Amino acid sequence: MDRIARMQRIWETVCDIPKGKVASYGQVAEVAGVPRGARQVGYALRHLPDQHRVPWHRVLQASGKIAFEKATPAYREQTKRLLMDDVAVIAGRVDMQKYRWQPDLDELLWKPSAAWDQS
Repeated sequence: MDRIARMQRIWETVCDIPKGKVASYGQVAEVAGVPRGARQVGYALRHLPDQHRVPWHRVLQASGKIAFEKATPAYREQTKRLLMDDVAVIAGRVDMQKYRWQPDLDELLWKPSAAWDQS
């Protein structure tokens, strides 16, 4: 699979994460079919097209920690968006036991991202 196709699969997978849920970089990679691709997920999210609708803020470190440094604009933006999604952020972390996205087989097969729009 080439880099562009891999990035699109990652973006589509992130679009599948429902409001109120989060996933780790590694989990997104696994669901997208990019084994051991957590770093590739980070790369794909850093290279989102302009005017995208990908909910990048729903992707966190495996521990539930926001990957951005505290006090940066990106950290504040991710925290704000998570709170708007009704996901509690305490001291820069999200409770992964409570908020982790756990898609069932139907959700994976009948992907909500089929309606994903890059514009």
